[in-house]
Amino acid sequence: MIRPARPADVPAIHRLICDLAEYERSRDQVEATPGHLHAALFGPAPAVFAHVAETEAGTESGTESGDGPQIVGFALWFLNFSTWTGRHGIYLEDLYVRPEHRGGGHGRALLTELARICVERGYRRLEWAVLDWNEPSIGFYKALGAVPMDEWTVFRLTGDALAKVAGDGES
Repeated sequence: MIRPARPADVPAIHRLICDLAEYERSRDQVEATPGHLHAALFGPAPAVFAHVAETEAGTESGTESGDGPQIVGFALWFLNFSTWTGRHGIYLEDLYVRPEHRGGGHGRALLTELARICVERGYRRLEWAVLDWNEPSIGFYKALGAVPMDEWTVFRLTGDALAKVAGDGES
């Protein structure tokens, strides 16, 4: 089952983010806390959204008791905008399904839900980035009909470089 995330899901989503970072060999870069996620997803003016994939069986969920469905994957996304189409789209920041639940259709169901939202709301694109070494995911995305944007290179400013550009660093 795919559904929008609820506040009680935040601890489970945070664990999945940490699992994803471990998979991507970047666990040491995770600064987000459950509090950060709760504020971003459920604060007064949320600009980021999440959906979760859950199964009926299991002992872990977003609740303290551990009873009920198990959250086995998530998609965290936000709106972007294309100046060329003049319309919004969805940028999928993270998609992750626990390894023991892969192949069960959860990742596809999460992407299907985001595609449905795009079509329903008139959004023109569903976009995301994937690490170039992540061949299983690349194969999965291509099988869905997604195409790589090989002619584009992603750039990022963080830390000292970000501060310098903002005028807070020394020249």
